[in-house]
Amino acid sequence: MRVRQSLLALLLLASILGGCANVDVQRIPSQALPASDSAFGRSVRAQAAPYQGQSGFRLLPDSTEAFTARAELIRNAQSSLDLQYYIVHDGISTRMLIEELLKAADRGVRVRILLDDTATDGLDLVIATLAVHPNIQIRVFNPLNLGRSTGVTRTMGRLFNLSQQHRRMHNKLWLADNSMAIVGGRNLGDEYFDAEPNMNFTDIDMLGVGPVAEQLGHSFDQYWNSALSKPIDEFLSSKPTARDLENTRAKLEASLAETRQQNHALYQHLMRYTRHPRLDIWRRELIWAWNQALWDAPSKVLADGEPDPQLLLTTQLAPELEKVSKELILISAYFVPGQPGLVYLTGRADAGVSVSLLTNALEATDVPAVHGGYAPYRKALLEHGVKLFELRRQPGEGSGGGGSGPHLFSSKGYRGSDSSLHSKAMIFDRQKSFVGSFNFDPRSVLWNTEVGVLVDSPELAARVRELALQGMAPALSYEVKLENDQVVWVTEDDGQLHTLTTEPGSWWRRFNAWLSNTVGLERML
Repeated sequence: MRVRQSLLALLLLASILGGCANVDVQRIPSQALPASDSAFGRSVRAQAAPYQGQSGFRLLPDSTEAFTARAELIRNAQSSLDLQYYIVHDGISTRMLIEELLKAADRGVRVRILLDDTATDGLDLVIATLAVHPNIQIRVFNPLNLGRSTGVTRTMGRLFNLSQQHRRMHNKLWLADNSMAIVGGRNLGDEYFDAEPNMNFTDIDMLGVGPVAEQLGHSFDQYWNSALSKPIDEFLSSKPTARDLENTRAKLEASLAETRQQNHALYQHLMRYTRHPRLDIWRRELIWAWNQALWDAPSKVLADGEPDPQLLLTTQLAPELEKVSKELILISAYFVPGQPGLVYLTGRADAGVSVSLLTNALEATDVPAVHGGYAPYRKALLEHGVKLFELRRQPGEGSGGGGSGPHLFSSKGYRGSDSSLHSKAMIFDRQKSFVGSFNFDPRSVLWNTEVGVLVDSPELAARVRELALQGMAPALSYEVKLENDQVVWVTEDDGQLHTLTTEPGSWWRRFNAWLSNTVGLERML
């Protein structure tokens, strides 16, 4: 009787954890469609032809421009749209983009969307409803196969398989007709596009035109066709219908109509791309250069322990890190160098390289635990001459962007909203720049997958460098220094420099940072 009761309990637990994930849907491989399949793609090829293999680039540091670029690529696409994202948050900007994607699918564009599974928590049915459209396919990467039905069972399922479930697809990629791509740090959500009143992530994306888009198309295909990518409807026992999609579209349209009435200024601000499209103007401003698209192999996630270096983006980037001889600038939202990173950075500085870092202050980071992995390295880095700048949550009074170039830190968003750095970029000897989803921390190196583009262009490197220097300005960031062997924070308010001897940040943030350092979470950060 006890054995029978135990078996019954196990079956019940399996049922709870399994939720409705019991259908095995056939995965059909597919490839990026050739750029030549559309008039838009052919026009890009014709534009790129005189540059004999080089690609065209334009930085997108402005949040509104970054939103506009995504919306316009949807509108211009004629054959295919491939989207790959780590996080998708609901909000007005996301709903606008979804509406544009549905319109693109209506006119015959093939839409493939690959999401990290953590982006789908509690949303399987909603996401699968979009995939009812005959021209929309949606897959999830490294999915939790058991326990998807509730938040509690999802948490339990991830804890039971933590060795795999903590490894995530952190890539961000937007690809239209395999001829234009956006790569960088932004996820999808109002906080990334100046549409959230309480938080503004400063970030950098890059528009890539021509051969680089085809390179990034290969990266998307590797992930899309990986055994780790599963169709979203594989996790539903009851499939949504065409009627469900109709109802969803009606609700979407009603939601946007309501936003247009209740938050008219924001709605019109985001919809500016419909009245004043920018893509044709940007195409005339491109910087043409040689490049290399870099990405982690998706099988990195399956490694038993640390992955093979041959699978890593960092192995491809290593030659540039080793060759730098004059100046290295890092912009990294989350910075945890670890012992190898410390040895590398202090070694470069000792060899005469000017090494500067822009990251988040404790008060500005959205993940205080990561700060706990970074803080212990500050003193050693400073002792070797590495310059450290930490973005403030709020700029000093009287601050403002100067110069005529692109701006990473602008006043276009909501005044009074908190800022947090989310950018990821590197500049090597003012010659090459790398922009992507990669942070300088163990999580990006070892556990998550990443994507980015390395561009060999002094002109583009100068523009990325200008963005970094803007962020390092005294009114926007604390410069961390050593005074009498103690770490201090130098900043500017009302045009006056002053020095803080206590790290800026609430007691709760200090506690989180202290706890992550105390329990030894560094290699997970």
